Amino acid sequence: MEYFAGLDVSIEATAICVVGDDGKVVLETEVPTEPELIAEALERFTGRLRRVGHEAGSVSPWLHAGLIALGLPAVCLETRHVRAALSAQRNKTDAADALGIAHIMRTGWFRQAHIKTEECYRIRLLLVQRRNLKRKFPDIENAIRHSLKVFGIRLGKVGRGSMEKAVREAVAHDAMTAGLMECMLRARAALWDEYLILHKLVTQLAMRDELCRRFMAIPGVGPVTALNFKSAIDDPARFRRSRNVAAYFGLTSRRWQSGSSIDVKGRISKAGDPDMRRALYEAASAMLTRFKGRDTIKTWGLKLAKTKCHAKARVAVARKLAIVMHAMWRDGTFYAGDPDAEAHEIDTAYAAKMQRLSYARS
Repeated sequence: MEYFAGLDVSIEATAICVVGDDGKVVLETEVPTEPELIAEALERFTGRLRRVGHEAGSVSPWLHAGLIALGLPAVCLETRHVRAALSAQRNKTDAADALGIAHIMRTGWFRQAHIKTEECYRIRLLLVQRRNLKRKFPDIENAIRHSLKVFGIRLGKVGRGSMEKAVREAVAHDAMTAGLMECMLRARAALWDEYLILHKLVTQLAMRDELCRRFMAIPGVGPVTALNFKSAIDDPARFRRSRNVAAYFGLTSRRWQSGSSIDVKGRISKAGDPDMRRALYEAASAMLTRFKGRDTIKTWGLKLAKTKCHAKARVAVARKLAIVMHAMWRDGTFYAGDPDAEAHEIDTAYAAKMQRLSYARS
């Protein structure tokens, strides 16, 4: 008899359920979330354990690698698929979820999630922390502006470089408020300095990577977008077609079709990595609005903006960029945005872009 195990993983403990190929439960237990302890609980099924399923989560990369190293046939399941399969349960408990995952493993009705390499997770960590610092910086600025409105002080349109001077001049007559604002301004300056360090590291990593340099030949695509795309895809061979990448990042329309009378196409699904989707949208916006040269995708996007709207055109260009970047990675090709341009013109534009990035890195 073959056996199938389901793991409902939490930070502290993991519920384990094992069922046979006839659907009968043979083991229900709970152990601390450690690969060695989970393997020990499943030891008596060694050799007859066909699949061990666990849902994708924050500890999945570490746990999955540990289970594989211990010889268990671990399978990481897509969260949305598992949630849909378990939605028919009357009561949601850890034991019931483990039982449901075990039956999913037995029936084979599951979609496997891709576990990326450790290098990808390190790059993602850098990008996420850079994004966090960038988001906190305007939060502090807005807190300073809002707190001064109580005293009738409205800073108005003050640039990032001149904000410190404007705040100090505005509160110079009040010693207590001036002291508080000095603390906030020092925190703001420290946050910006740390953000610049992480941003410089992102630029350095992108410039040292040959694939990222090829991506950055595309107008609008910078170091952040290039590194985001590389770490989000990890392995281009796991997509059979390049157009599947657009759906993976949630850039394709939802569809609701039933019978012959209902066929609704909605907005984009927004499934997948939101950071990657945002980076592609920003790259598309830069290509359409800031890039002044000739480019086939840009021309197509501008025509679409005239018939639809700029927002939809940016999404369409972002979708096209994802497809093109995956094809470049898979085939080892280079980007030629204007087929009619001379080779030396393309090389000159690419060299100028790389020189600007080198200045930002230094």
